[in-house]
Amino acid sequence: MTSARSLPSLPTRRLGATGPQVSALGLGCMGMSALYGESDRAESIATIHAALDAGVTLLDTGDFYGMGHNELLISEALRTAPAAAREQALTSVKFGALRTVEGGFTGYDGRPAAVKNFAAYSLQRLGTDHIDIYRIARVDPDVPIEETVGAIAELVEAGHVRHIGLSEVGADTLRRAAAVAPISDLQIEYSLISRGIEEKILPTARELGIGITAYGVLSRGLISGHFTRDRELAPGDFRGMSPRFQGDNLDRNLDLVDQLRALAEAKGVTVAQTAIAWVLAQADRQGADIVPLVGARRRDRLTEALGALDVTLDDADLAAIERAVPAGAAAGERYPAAQMAHLDSEH
Repeated sequence: MTSARSLPSLPTRRLGATGPQVSALGLGCMGMSALYGESDRAESIATIHAALDAGVTLLDTGDFYGMGHNELLISEALRTAPAAAREQALTSVKFGALRTVEGGFTGYDGRPAAVKNFAAYSLQRLGTDHIDIYRIARVDPDVPIEETVGAIAELVEAGHVRHIGLSEVGADTLRRAAAVAPISDLQIEYSLISRGIEEKILPTARELGIGITAYGVLSRGLISGHFTRDRELAPGDFRGMSPRFQGDNLDRNLDLVDQLRALAEAKGVTVAQTAIAWVLAQADRQGADIVPLVGARRRDRLTEALGALDVTLDDADLAAIERAVPAGAAAGERYPAAQMAHLDSEH
């Protein structure tokens, strides 16, 4: 059996002042179950195993990803992984989204009783006695964030949850939540073409000692260097409804990628590695407070993403990237209008 000492180790970062120490890159598992078309179960599990073998310790999921499918997938992957890798793995779980049988979204439920109900189901599906980081996916507009966070705090006190996280909340909500209980991290979209957190949210998180787990660092593949103008999306692929992947928006955004590609090739790295390395480089130099989540569904994409940890961007590189892809350069919103309305971070 693999010993703990023989496992590879990646650079680590702490999630905020009170959160756990995690690998500097986490694995976002959503695409293995939902929103990007069909996925290969065997390859998904092999990718999770490869991530654990490489030293990735943070696995991010949501109880509504495939209506529980993703949690069951992670449970199977952990159950069949070497004990040493399994023991190092940390689960970050989002909850609260309400779904229909057909797969639609009908809102969010942050009532304390619902929080505890969601947690009970997640613990059963994951096959574990605790969730490492637990967070509501979107703020329930009908329930004060203090009540939702208070319910998670009770789960922490009972030993069912280790740390409290938040997702897509604005600066004011972040302050209100942090006044109730310690918050480890805020999960929020952050990439070269999604930089809205820089004005108020990121400074507030740093003031409060809250880390950032950044999702969408490749903007759902848009700035990965692999997405082409003529790509046909599978039925059910979320990107088919995403404004940034539509018509002229797609052309303009891929023009930005072409500019980024020229810089990446000059450094001998890939576009994806450059984009991920840029997010890594935005971390506070004192606290390394940003952990990118990479949504790799295949082992080759995971290997490419992990290579970003070996990319060093100096001040000249960062300035060149800023000129190639300046803040606000992306065409189109990051979600369709109906979903943007659910983002507390955008209000």
